[in-house]
Amino acid sequence: MDAAASLNGDSPQGAIGIVGGGQLAAMLAEAAQRRGVPLVVQTPNPHDPAVALASQVVQADVRDAAATRDLAQRCGAISFENEWIDLQALSPLAEAGVCFLPSLEALQPLICKRSQRELLQRLCLPCPRWFGLGQLATAPDPSPSAPGQPADGPDADPSAVTPAQPLPPPLPDGFAYPLMAKLATGGYDGRGTAVLRSDADLQTLLQQVDAADWIVEEFVAFEQELALVAARDQAGEVVCLPLVQTHQHQQVCDWVLAPVEATHALQQRARNIAASLLTALDYVGVLSIEFFYGPQGLLVNELAPRTHNSGHYSIEACSLSQFDLQLLTVGGSRAEPPALLVPGALMVNLLGVASLPADHPDAEHLQQRQALEALPGVHLHWYGKQGVSVGRKLGHVTVLLEQQDPPLRRQEAMQRLEQIRRIWPLPSGSESVDGP
Repeated sequence: MDAAASLNGDSPQGAIGIVGGGQLAAMLAEAAQRRGVPLVVQTPNPHDPAVALASQVVQADVRDAAATRDLAQRCGAISFENEWIDLQALSPLAEAGVCFLPSLEALQPLICKRSQRELLQRLCLPCPRWFGLGQLATAPDPSPSAPGQPADGPDADPSAVTPAQPLPPPLPDGFAYPLMAKLATGGYDGRGTAVLRSDADLQTLLQQVDAADWIVEEFVAFEQELALVAARDQAGEVVCLPLVQTHQHQQVCDWVLAPVEATHALQQRARNIAASLLTALDYVGVLSIEFFYGPQGLLVNELAPRTHNSGHYSIEACSLSQFDLQLLTVGGSRAEPPALLVPGALMVNLLGVASLPADHPDAEHLQQRQALEALPGVHLHWYGKQGVSVGRKLGHVTVLLEQQDPPLRRQEAMQRLEQIRRIWPLPSGSESVDGP
């Protein structure tokens, strides 16, 4: 028996494997239970949100390729909860016949922000202008340290000199402050980013990080942040959830409004970008795209090869949720176009406002959760994470909106947001409601 047969021959073809056991895997497991699909998760922590909901669990680190081999023997196809994947370690499994969806080849350009930008440029898809921070770190110093000058002019004590400060390398042509620096791999929810407003900020960053691991982008003056969840099945059919608006609090998603008020042309432009990416990569599964929209038009901000926070509203609001789409595409079924079942929806993240250990009496926030569930039309999703930290996503609520008219629907959404934030405030640092 060859390696491919030994890995796939006896595996339950209807079962799906997921590398990861967090809240995305948990919501996928809930969808799998509704559809009668066995779901096997690989995760190291027995208390992770998906563990209690999965059909089986491979308890191991998500980067443990030997454990993923075990996972492959229990399912017909393997997908991923996040993009922190050791492709090199998984390649021998793919060569041995393990079915990864999306494929490792499709994931290759998506797991790093630098390769994402290079992909978008190759496909002539719009994104912010950027450069690698490493090219500045290796550039010759344009202003080598010169002898110090007297501190207070020519009549001052010659011995009182101020050492000359080295200047950072000049910015590439066409770039000016402010700029946004991003860690190419591993950053999320505002981690691994830095706003550069001056040469001093740039010099500080160069001194503190490995420049080869960072990219720098132009600072985009956007009017709205938008997002789109798309999926492509094994027959090549592409479907999309509605285009939505997202709003950030300290670089973490605060709320999502679906659908966004947008022209047909703008919505079609977003779908065309999604279809171009999915088709060019021969991608099977769910892909999420974050956009900037403003004077420069629609720009791709980031790509996530998975389900996404911006698509959680679809669980209650759409005929097929983003998790249904992942199950359908990875499981080999046709991806049907999802449709809104209601005029609109508001999804609000519940972020940690203080750091609390798992055994703290307030860590479960029972009173706040009961108050949220008492609100009309509110659907609460509590992730059951162990412990609380400031800004950590502990759960979310979805409100199904009733107003058909877009401006009235937005007004309704902001009123409901205010209700929710009175019960569950944001971490300190900004107002609870910041409409567009």
